[in-house]
Amino acid sequence: MSHISLPSSSMKNQTEMREFVLLGLTNLPGLNHFLFPLFLLLYVTSLLGNGAIITMVVVEPRLHTPMYFFLGNLSSLDICFSTVTVPKMLSGFLSEHQTISFAGCLAQLHFFHLLGSSETVLLAIMVYDRYVAICNPLRYRLVMSPQTCLLLAAATWSISFLHALMSTVMTSQLQFCGSNLIPHFFCDIKPLLSLACGSTHLNLTVLNINAGVLGLSSFILTLFSYIYIISFLLLKVHLRESRRKAFCTCASHLTVVSLFYMPGLSNYMISSPGFPSERDMIPTLMYSIVTPVLNPLIYTLRNEEVKTALRKFLNRKLFPKRTQIK
Repeated sequence: MSHISLPSSSMKNQTEMREFVLLGLTNLPGLNHFLFPLFLLLYVTSLLGNGAIITMVVVEPRLHTPMYFFLGNLSSLDICFSTVTVPKMLSGFLSEHQTISFAGCLAQLHFFHLLGSSETVLLAIMVYDRYVAICNPLRYRLVMSPQTCLLLAAATWSISFLHALMSTVMTSQLQFCGSNLIPHFFCDIKPLLSLACGSTHLNLTVLNINAGVLGLSSFILTLFSYIYIISFLLLKVHLRESRRKAFCTCASHLTVVSLFYMPGLSNYMISSPGFPSERDMIPTLMYSIVTPVLNPLIYTLRNEEVKTALRKFLNRKLFPKRTQIK
């Protein structure tokens, strides 16, 4: 891959950085022909799977509950989250130079962190919903009222917007006066910090604090909530069927939490500057591309209500006359 030169080094400020070059996942052209159909398949699968869950939650009355309201939000986030990075990455597999403007780079960074942090907070809210439903079922409808659900969703977006805005503004103030080659498949904070020619200590400190407050605190809250839920099920729930149903629901959510939190925390809590390697891209691939594909499968395969709703919906669409006769 040939390099794109920058203007004179004497003009050392961020306004001179008109565009960046995304180096992508690999510098082996032959591998791109294999990676393009692979990631295209993953992306389409994510769109179809999450789109199916959103459709089920909207059209099926029995799924109009807080749990599935948040699940629909999670599927919407997954669609948007993968859309921020995957289309640009796919186009990079087909072109020799994958350029992105400075403004486009900041926009991609902003929406990636907006959607990623929203999913982080939403997963913690979903475990709170399960906590109330399992440990305090008589007060569930009162605690998780429609107004409360909307308030929690609005709080999720507001907190995440502030986090993303802070990251974007601070990154936009950096001075880029050297190479414009980003060793990643999208514009993220750590690869951009490796290109900055000024001090990045403040950026790294804020990144650590944000990751700790949003990511680590949400993960710890989720972990301790599940410890309490499991203890409650083992000690106070004696009906085997009720216990099994609760365990299945919690196992699905815990699997999703692990797939999302673990790579994300490893990527942002260890925030040392330097030239990122291909190994640093693996966690990003996990929570931005692979997890949105797996989420619909995890929730569908282990959830009888979703499977039943899906079967009814498909029967109505594929066999409308038979459904009317019944």
